[in-house]
Amino acid sequence: MIVGQALRTVVLMAVAATAVGIAACAPAPVIPPSRCGGDVSSSQVKASGKLMESGAIRPPTAPGTTQISSPFGMRWGTMHQGVDFAGPIGTPIYAALDGTVVKAGPASGFGNWIVIDSLVEAKPVSTVYGHMEASGIKVREGQQVHAGDPIAEIGNAGESSGAHLHFEYWIGGRLQEGGQAIDPMTKLGDTATSASTSTEGTAAAGPSTAQVALAASSRSITCSGFGTAGAGDLKPGSVPADLEPWIRKAGSLCTQIPPALIAAQAEAESGFRRGLTSPSGAEGLTQFLPGTAAAIDPDDGKPYLIDADGNGQASIWDDGDALVAQGRYMCAIARKIDGWIAEGSVHGDRTALTIAGYNGGEAAVLAAGGMPSGGDYDTQTRPYVAKILAGMAKYQSLSGGGRFVPRGSGNGAQIVEAARQFLGTPYVWGGGGPGGPSNGGFDCSGLTSYAVFTASGGRLTLPRTSEQQWTVGEEVPMDQAQPGDLLFGSWKSGGPGHVGIYAGANTMVHSPDSGQSVTEAAVQPDMRARRVL
Repeated sequence: MIVGQALRTVVLMAVAATAVGIAACAPAPVIPPSRCGGDVSSSQVKASGKLMESGAIRPPTAPGTTQISSPFGMRWGTMHQGVDFAGPIGTPIYAALDGTVVKAGPASGFGNWIVIDSLVEAKPVSTVYGHMEASGIKVREGQQVHAGDPIAEIGNAGESSGAHLHFEYWIGGRLQEGGQAIDPMTKLGDTATSASTSTEGTAAAGPSTAQVALAASSRSITCSGFGTAGAGDLKPGSVPADLEPWIRKAGSLCTQIPPALIAAQAEAESGFRRGLTSPSGAEGLTQFLPGTAAAIDPDDGKPYLIDADGNGQASIWDDGDALVAQGRYMCAIARKIDGWIAEGSVHGDRTALTIAGYNGGEAAVLAAGGMPSGGDYDTQTRPYVAKILAGMAKYQSLSGGGRFVPRGSGNGAQIVEAARQFLGTPYVWGGGGPGGPSNGGFDCSGLTSYAVFTASGGRLTLPRTSEQQWTVGEEVPMDQAQPGDLLFGSWKSGGPGHVGIYAGANTMVHSPDSGQSVTEAAVQPDMRARRVL
């Protein structure tokens, strides 16, 4: 499976796992959500496993409790993709459509968000609710909701200048490439001001009078991950087509393990090749040792390797069985790590520590109180963690985490926009990279690496350090610097010791130093500029 697998097999039986309830799932590619996790109401699921058509749209806040403070459209030089409903903190927020909660938690820029996937006129639609406090979220991922159900409370989290609900309406899906945000008011119509919203989900609300045609979905709803919590995090087309449904499923079993992580591990273990057996006896796409595959998950009493594809046998040589086993085991480790973090016995980035537990054993993480070090942990576990974290970036759907998504091929202004969404994020030495923050934050070159990778749509990956990044692109005179150019300073014999992003008007976005956070401040005096896009 991986070099350090033998280190963890001795503690495997002690791992507390998540109940995923998928043994009875139908064969791929259609996996009924009613039997594969979530809290599915039979009235909301067709026999095929797809969501039922949503009823009439309802306003996301009760009339008289909020007022529109910012409409859909251009604002401050960028597109405001929703409508803001200003109201006191704690004001109830309601589901606008019947559907499935596919996101409920932290998201860049939003602070916290909820995304609900629905079907309207047989086409995928997502509604998005942003800026709630964590304590104000009242639903969980995978839960089925009806229009008018209370789902959250208004907060002031994230990049917010006052308490409000930011509400978006996406045709084609919010987490799917090709989705399009439209003005929610064209759908809400008079319901935004005249309808009565019930906390019991039984309010009478007339359908919108607006006639806006929905664009047809360009892909299968199942294969795009629509309606499945977590599955929208995988960049479409980034993995082999025949494995994509199973990678999405394996990355949807728990909120801690996204599809991009499953994909990065499968690539690292086997290069997505079937039929492999390692010298140590690890087998299949995910390179499981037979003992690991057969170990019993104490939460549901089943082996980690189950008959996920419904063909009558659990086999490490079956794509679905192998990938779902990977997801089940990774969820088990993540839950164990979460418990240790909560009790204060372990500190660090959950994802990195979960990968370390997978490679070197959960007991090593607990014994170290975080990332293990010394001996094989330095030569095997830490490099493996770094490889997987770096590999995740090319499989992630940027929109899946509520992050900035570039328009077109990207430009310098979008580098600035990508970086600004992390204003206030702590400086962490060695933190960050193309996939976003790590260990809770960014260092200077981690921030620039993320912003350039994101703004370029994944076309350009910068080297890791400021000295190495100085070799990319071409130098331009400081008086000709444009937004998005990289600014280098703190010069030493080996090159620049600091890097930031020029934001215009003699300002730069950068992650300055330990104890500080990502900020937009005046350009430092010794800076030199390079253009990379």
